[in-house]
Amino acid sequence: MGLHVEFETVAPYPLERREKLPKPEPADAPAKPTKPLTAKLSTDKEGGLIIIDDQTTLAGVPPEAWNYKLGNRSALEWILDQYKESKIKDPTIAQKTLEGEFKAYKFADYKETVIDLLCRVCTVSVETVRITGEMEGA
Repeated sequence: MGLHVEFETVAPYPLERREKLPKPEPADAPAKPTKPLTAKLSTDKEGGLIIIDDQTTLAGVPPEAWNYKLGNRSALEWILDQYKESKIKDPTIAQKTLEGEFKAYKFADYKETVIDLLCRVCTVSVETVRITGEMEGA
């Protein structure tokens, strides 16, 4: 139970962070505005990957991490789903957001926090599956 209650303090699972570097532009090329990264927040379970955005992927997710479920999906998938950006459907709120009256949620503002959380939840998931497996075998 302590593992779940204190999930924010468990050691992060050592997932490998892979970064795609942008292609270098020729020195004489005109400066292009930097385009914001597109959040993917998806998985490749067979490859042991969590795709964060166009640039960042976490590798080395062990198969057992996907087996710890919260309802019908793994805890890792639940985290990814909670941090996805969604389009504002209410036209009044959308307009107020465009005008700067309301602050819109942007994944990029939370990227590092989400990566840290995913690493910790991976530890919790792997340990929970290990512990429940030992309990079933006892």
